Amino acid sequence: MMCPHCKSDNDKVIETRTSGDSIRRRRECQDCSYRFTTYEYIEKGAITIAKRDGRREPFKREKLISGIRIACAKRPVSSEKIEEMATDIENELVQMGNAEISYATVGDLVMKKLFKADSVAYVRFASVYKEFREVGEFVKLVMEDKG
Repeated sequence: MMCPHCKSDNDKVIETRTSGDSIRRRRECQDCSYRFTTYEYIEKGAITIAKRDGRREPFKREKLISGIRIACAKRPVSSEKIEEMATDIENELVQMGNAEISYATVGDLVMKKLFKADSVAYVRFASVYKEFREVGEFVKLVMEDKG
């Protein structure tokens, strides 16, 4: 594993933990002593995401986590909770049994998870995903989801 600090590939595993569908490993670079965390996941069936503009691209867990992380920035949502949400969403997508899934399906799953986790993160994500243009659209969404 390459050290994110010095780019050396000389590291050792300090600690290993299993967490649902993943393995979390704490590592230490033998060259610069920098400590970092890696996650290992079971590779699941290939899923293609049908994007809004008609493009198709392979599902990427990292991209899902990045979107959730941005929505949760400076909010009391732990990295472990974000990983858990991503795992749950990925599992739901695999269970659907479709080789191709719409971006809207993924977005809706993310919104459901964020709604339960943090209302501010939910609104942040919704503003980008739903492409809101004005405040009234926010209010309408929040009122629909409360009711």
